[in-house]
Amino acid sequence: MEQVIYIKSDSVRLTATMHLPEPLPEKEADRWPLVLICHGFVGSRIGVNRLFVKAARTFCRHGLAVLRFDYGGCGESEGEYGEGGLDVLLQQTRDVIDYAMKLEQVDSSRVVLLGHSLGGAVATLAASQDERIHALVLWAAVARPSADIIRIVGETKYEQVLQTGWTDYLGYRLTDRFFRSLEQFDPLREAQCFAKNTLVLHGNRDDVIPVDAMFQYERQFRLRPQGNCETGIVLGGDHTFSSLEGYSRLMASTVTWINRQLEESGVTV
Repeated sequence: MEQVIYIKSDSVRLTATMHLPEPLPEKEADRWPLVLICHGFVGSRIGVNRLFVKAARTFCRHGLAVLRFDYGGCGESEGEYGEGGLDVLLQQTRDVIDYAMKLEQVDSSRVVLLGHSLGGAVATLAASQDERIHALVLWAAVARPSADIIRIVGETKYEQVLQTGWTDYLGYRLTDRFFRSLEQFDPLREAQCFAKNTLVLHGNRDDVIPVDAMFQYERQFRLRPQGNCETGIVLGGDHTFSSLEGYSRLMASTVTWINRQLEESGVTV
């Protein structure tokens, strides 16, 4: 079952899609483990080449509920994306987590936070501050928000921000406040505060976020006194895992890992 829902965050209404597995008769009273998906920079809950739609339906076929949402000003959500900052994205993620935890179909003790690209940085920050998150999955995650996003936008656009206070990037009005906020957060440092298991995957053909970002996250996660970290290079995977080969490898690794986390916790799906 797929249903569009709306989640309030401050003054905006975020649009989301909830996926629920088809319940088996003997499991009608059960609550489902949940994967909550955080999309990347100027993205949407659909994803490039429908990455998050396909992923959600794949997860569902493996007995996982999924909640994917649009950040403010992206996709179908209200608001203006570039007027806020990383702090706003983080607060919106927290509000979506709070909403998900109250859903009667969801097992609130088995919530996996999954972030892609800049959403990976946001997911890391959110998970590091929220003990309710059971496990964390990062796909091609941004490791250094300010440097990575400036490189993606381009130096010319960034210089325009410094001179005029904003720039037009793909139709998004990115303000100086947005760029200043990127400097205020360090997901690599905060990664050490997440005490549970983590999976970090990155495509070997990613020309947007260098694969070195995976190793940077791995180093930080392995410094923790608690929580395991597994990493994997997805052969054939570009930044959005667009090829059939890249997507298939990505999902096989992710589904296997999530199910193992749930099995070790006494939950089978």
